Formats: sequence, structure tokens, C-alpha cells
Amino acid sequence: MVCAGFLLVWKNEAIIGFTGMNTWAEDKLGTFGGTRMMYKLIGLAIIFGGLLAITNMHQNFLQGTIGKLFSPSI
Repeated sequence: MVCAGFLLVWKNEAIIGFTGMNTWAEDKLGTFGGTRMMYKLIGLAIIFGGLLAITNMHQNFLQGTIGKLFSPSI
């Protein structure tokens, strides 16, 4: 996951050449760079998730962030 996220951040221009521009990202994230920003943010999220999985901290992270939404309140 870390390698895939790194490649997404590093080689986003090749991915844009393959997939084309994303109109939502261009409207919401910037004029001529919103798609690049979107791919970089997705890549960083994948790297973060991969590092959490490698260190076996993904359960603690999910419990600390969204665990309170799904725990029953007494």
C-alpha cells in the first residue's frame, strides 16, 4: 500500500494522461491542478493507511477516531 501510494503521488502526471482530468476535482480543488491535487491527497491517504497497517495500529486509529460513533452509549 505504501508503494502504491508513493507511485500515485510521484507519477500522477502519467495517471492523468491515462485517465484524463476529473471535472469535480478541477472545480473544487483548483483551476489547472485540481486533479493532480486529488491524486496526491489520495496517495497520501493510502500511504497513511499502509503505515497504520504495517505497524498494526489501524484498529487503535479507527477506535480513537470513529469508534465513539458506533459504540453504544449507556
